[in-house]
Amino acid sequence: MTLISKLAIAASLATALTSVSIAQENLKGLTIGFSQIGSESGWRAAETSVTKQQAEALGIDLKFADAQQKQENQIKAIRGFIAQGVDAILVAPVVATGWEDVLTEAKEAEIPVMLLDRGVDAPEDLYLTSVASDQVLEGRVAGEWLVKEVGDADCNVVELQGTVGSTPAINRKKGFEEAIAGHANIVIAQSQTGDFTRAKGKEVMEAFIKSSNNGADICAVYAHNDDMAVGAIQAIKDAGLKPGTDIKVVSIDAVPDIFAAMAAGEANATVELTPDMAGPAFAALSAYLADGTEPEKFIITESKLYTPADDPQGEYDRRKGLGY
Repeated sequence: MTLISKLAIAASLATALTSVSIAQENLKGLTIGFSQIGSESGWRAAETSVTKQQAEALGIDLKFADAQQKQENQIKAIRGFIAQGVDAILVAPVVATGWEDVLTEAKEAEIPVMLLDRGVDAPEDLYLTSVASDQVLEGRVAGEWLVKEVGDADCNVVELQGTVGSTPAINRKKGFEEAIAGHANIVIAQSQTGDFTRAKGKEVMEAFIKSSNNGADICAVYAHNDDMAVGAIQAIKDAGLKPGTDIKVVSIDAVPDIFAAMAAGEANATVELTPDMAGPAFAALSAYLADGTEPEKFIITESKLYTPADDPQGEYDRRKGLGY
């Protein structure tokens, strides 16, 4: 986890922003385009908020474009940034494929591109760096928690996947499956996309419950993000069951609402995805512009497990001001 992120969680985002390095002074006055996926989750809103406030603290003119979960909107926005002659571009790609043409256009215009929180299937020389968590590890940490939690007991898992074709959905599924491999007592009984949204997570969980003896045949729900988990929790409660007890809930992101659910005994575990992806990207860009230093191609953030033993109410209070 970066220094800014640690300070934000320990105190507040405002405190973290005062710690911006003098070494990044060369970013002041730059114009940077930011193509964001949308606002499908609390975590996404926090990433946007943190990025905007960091840019302001660094004196960057940030041009923000909300793609509303559509790749065609992102490609249009990036081409718009190129036409404007921005100094750099941040992209949180909605899906992994279909980026080579527009990234090539940015490279030909000598505009460095930095990927945030998701990767792309494109040649690595088309972007300066990619700042993200190890999404396979996130899924693996969630799966390892469940393996330890249920022991030898039989456990039918229902899985709420993220957006089809997105790298988090692909990788978080892969990691979870790796963790439960070799444990024949744990089976993914049903798996369907919830598009990373609370409403869709609730809708899909309702269907899972109806097709599983009113939920009696479900041991746990694994959600690729906390917002879907929160939706699933509501569906479990609506079915007259106790989330966290009758059906275990494990997810990824560590947003405030999942800690509130954990404090209420309605969620069991979450794996943190820091919203501070722009901080390392800005630092990498600063060094690159200063003397041509090529940053690491993949900058990996920490993936920490939180359970009810980790002061969920305190975590909620510490995170609620970060823009979630």
